[in-house]
Amino acid sequence: MESSQSVVVERLQQAQNAHDLEAFLACFAPHFQGAHPVHPERDELGIEHVRRNWSAMFHNIPDFHSELLRLTVEDETTWAEWYWFGTQRNGSQFGMRGVTILGIQADQIEWARLYMEPA
Repeated sequence: MESSQSVVVERLQQAQNAHDLEAFLACFAPHFQGAHPVHPERDELGIEHVRRNWSAMFHNIPDFHSELLRLTVEDETTWAEWYWFGTQRNGSQFGMRGVTILGIQADQIEWARLYMEPA
């Protein structure tokens, strides 16, 4: 049986691969807080910050694709291993691999810690 947390992550991935910004944003709580411990300058506070970042991502990488490699759920915390890739508008390749740790409540991502690095 799938957990509600894993369903949220699957919905997130489907929205990424469809480049559906509104469906993607629906996965996040309005007061979402995203931390990038290795790159704190990338921290995201609030849904509008997520909107700006992912709108640019979908625009700049028209063939952006997300692969969910592993997923585990422990209570309200979800660990996901990702491979994000595509071709940027300037023709260069984009690739990121890493792990996100997500706090999911009421079918929305409340917080995240992202450990994504160039691949």
